[in-house]
Amino acid sequence: MTKIALAQIAGGQSSPAEMLDAAGRLAEEAAAGGASLICFPEQFVTGWSAKIPPGSGEPLEGPLTAAFRQMAQKNGITIAGSIVEAVRGRRPRNTAVVLGADGELLAAYAKIHLFSPDGEDCNYTAGDRIATFTVDGTTFGLAVCYDLRFPELFRIYALAGVECMLVPAAWPCCRLPHWETLLPARALDNRYYVAGVNTAGAPGEVYCGGSLAADPDGTIIGRCGAGSELLFIEVNPAAVREAQLRLPSLSDRRRDLYHSLLSKL
Repeated sequence: MTKIALAQIAGGQSSPAEMLDAAGRLAEEAAAGGASLICFPEQFVTGWSAKIPPGSGEPLEGPLTAAFRQMAQKNGITIAGSIVEAVRGRRPRNTAVVLGADGELLAAYAKIHLFSPDGEDCNYTAGDRIATFTVDGTTFGLAVCYDLRFPELFRIYALAGVECMLVPAAWPCCRLPHWETLLPARALDNRYYVAGVNTAGAPGEVYCGGSLAADPDGTIIGRCGAGSELLFIEVNPAAVREAQLRLPSLSDRRRDLYHSLLSKL
């Protein structure tokens, strides 16, 4: 079993230094509660924005990653954070970073599906690869917010052996029913755990939390309200293996046929 914490926090409500101080207190609480990993929402330090000026962001190994590293080492816990990653000669990337308890950079995932309704695709560079890492014997994968609407990505992670997906997000209140449907659906589709951590807020505001986790049967095993909250869940890799054997939809796939069906469209 791997115990993890989802840190539902209001993004960009204070200065970056104050946001990092608040995150540090949550990391300390998560570690004290026995969690091996804590995951924060999408771009929680500054608040998510689809429209950012050219040249925004910082290098992958910049100040924010350094702050997450220090937080991880101080509390002996893996940190899944979020940065706007500067890319030389291109638009920045919306990147989730994972720092191990020893400070090692375990993974970096640039958001593949950019939210075109708000113009994120015009201001960021999309990622082009998945990212996995292991904590306490559990293999995790990363997706970010709008990625949740694309089941193809989550299936690729399943085929890569992932046992729990982490989905940091800034998902608005107006579409929260979609979030509450899609997270368990992705878990059930792929017979693994899915844990989504959303930006906190309040009903009637842009964001209103609702972070939740679902097990390999798509059953919700933990849920947050609207405000700031730390949610603990336990992930059991053996339950993933059992679920995938009990209902072998992954091995029953018609991989030999799919490409030919696509070619006929």
